[in-house]
Amino acid sequence: MTTINLILSTCPDRDAAEEIAAKLVESELAACVNIVPGITSIYRWQGNIEKDQEVLLLIKTAHSRSADLQQALAELHPYDVPEIIALPIEHGHLPYIEWVEQCTIST
Repeated sequence: MTTINLILSTCPDRDAAEEIAAKLVESELAACVNIVPGITSIYRWQGNIEKDQEVLLLIKTAHSRSADLQQALAELHPYDVPEIIALPIEHGHLPYIEWVEQCTIST
């Protein structure tokens, strides 16, 4: 069985998150993107400690499409240095894993 990946990325607002999510799903790079509002991020940027409200993307894709998705996400993202973290999902509900693979692996 091919593994799937969960890719995490934060966005500055819901509009940016929805635009990115739609493009990733439309291009068959992602099977599903959950948009989680209300994230508070505290981080160091250009020598300063920043605090911002952000929106979290939970992106599901086949492992074999992960690199292409990450490249597209970096190009679509409004941040200079977007958070893009890929986590392998080795186990889960088999029908869901198969669905993610079917949605993102071209034949």
